[in-house]
Amino acid sequence: MNDGPLIVQSDKTLLLEVDHERAADARKAIAPFAELERSPEHMHTYRLTPLGLWNARAAGHDAEQVIDTLLTYSRYAVPHALLVDIAETMARYGRLRLEKHPVHGLVLASTDRPVLEEVLRAKKVAGMIGDRVDADTVAVHPSERGNLKQVLLKLGWPAEDFAGYVDGEAHAIDLLEGEWQLRPYQREAAESFWHGGSGVVVLPCGAGKTLVGAASMAHARATTLILVTNTVSARQWKDELVKRTSLTDDEIGEYSGAVKEVRPVTIATYQVLTTKRKGVFPHLELLDARDWGLIVYDEVHLLPAPIFRMTANLQARRRIGLTATLVREDGREGDVFSLIGPKRYDAPWKDIESQGWIAPADCVEVRVTLPDGERMTYATAEPEERYRLAACTSRKTDVVRELVAKHAGQPTLVIGQYIEQLDELAAALDAPVIKGETSVKERQRLFEAFRTGEIGLLVVSKVANFSIDLPSAEVAVQVSGSFGSRQEEAQRLGRLLRPGDPGPNGEAKVARFYTVVSRDTVDADFAQNRQRFLAEQGYAYRIVDAEDVGA
Repeated sequence: MNDGPLIVQSDKTLLLEVDHERAADARKAIAPFAELERSPEHMHTYRLTPLGLWNARAAGHDAEQVIDTLLTYSRYAVPHALLVDIAETMARYGRLRLEKHPVHGLVLASTDRPVLEEVLRAKKVAGMIGDRVDADTVAVHPSERGNLKQVLLKLGWPAEDFAGYVDGEAHAIDLLEGEWQLRPYQREAAESFWHGGSGVVVLPCGAGKTLVGAASMAHARATTLILVTNTVSARQWKDELVKRTSLTDDEIGEYSGAVKEVRPVTIATYQVLTTKRKGVFPHLELLDARDWGLIVYDEVHLLPAPIFRMTANLQARRRIGLTATLVREDGREGDVFSLIGPKRYDAPWKDIESQGWIAPADCVEVRVTLPDGERMTYATAEPEERYRLAACTSRKTDVVRELVAKHAGQPTLVIGQYIEQLDELAAALDAPVIKGETSVKERQRLFEAFRTGEIGLLVVSKVANFSIDLPSAEVAVQVSGSFGSRQEEAQRLGRLLRPGDPGPNGEAKVARFYTVVSRDTVDADFAQNRQRFLAEQGYAYRIVDAEDVGA
């Protein structure tokens, strides 16, 4: 027994004692391979999963390193059976390899013949393979490269893809570093992706994922398709690329609901690509419109199902996914791994904060009590109605008004899920509101007015969750959300993390993130789940009563 902060258990859970002096080092060490499950005050629970271990293996961590980390930080003896299981799970990755064969083209090869025999007998594999090349190799239909990787992952034998990539149509793209420079972690992230071939880069909101995308494009020097969440994001990407690279305005096309331009660099929205008419996706032909050398998936954790299906056919193209969190509430992280690629770079939020690249954050949960009449309505409501009733209580309007007054003079966002609630808050606060029906032109006008300081308060729906650059925001008040979505919590905090100018006394900007929650309701239950991801990153929520907000 040593005085380590971890307790490693045979059920594959890791308990981390938060207050231990070595807890921060241990959290950082286990982050590449362990996933946070629960994060109460004193003991956080992580879990070892096959996908987490395979992600670590793909990123260059071997079983010996993982085991050494556990032995280094564990307070008690690590169960021997668990160590064996880790070694055997990680050894599964790469026993099957997708390769290019000089005669037969794409092939599946194995260093372990019985494994190959096992997967070839799986019914789902049958239609994806061709003739046997030799005892250890079988031909694969090129169009099934992505689908086969998905199936093999689900069978527990993830294939390592060495089949290479087409270069695509060449197009000169250079970074215009001069007055600015890539930050060290941005350069490292782009290089990690490029050397890995395809995969995902995980960076905090505000850490400059767009610049990592631009640096990857400069590596590829080829035509590039960039997929983004909305039109406002598409235009922000275009502005950044014109500013930071050798690309001109005429070389970058927008492919959205309003505009259909295909140029050497084309920025398309997920929404337009997944628009279905008469049972087909007419805009997916965009993917064949050019010989793309690189595909960039912004906010890759949001990929809709049709984009996954489409990506299965794009395995010969280099692909980079950018995100602040790989958490998916639908459990499709495995599809991201198999179709976009494994995690190539992941920078803990607190590490980037400690380097001064993103602002420190103070996270506060403000708890309100439903008025008696609303409590009875809630108690007798159907289960599917209860979250809306709890989240939209009239009591929250008073609390938001107090918080906005407390931070008068600081750029503030009020964020919510329900449009009626947001309209009421906008009226109560005399503030403009941005929601789904707000035109792109009006959204851009309001966002720009907020950036320049002309507007100091904005009420926004979930349209502002992703890919919206609001560097001046210092305070966010969250009143409702997408149930227990951890990814949404991360994105909303991320609206605040871009470091601002120092205060009058040289003090650094501190982001203030408030979540207003109705106690004794499902609103409080969902809030706990939402906060799990931020707890993994080292952020702690303070809890205050609504009566103490003005203190």
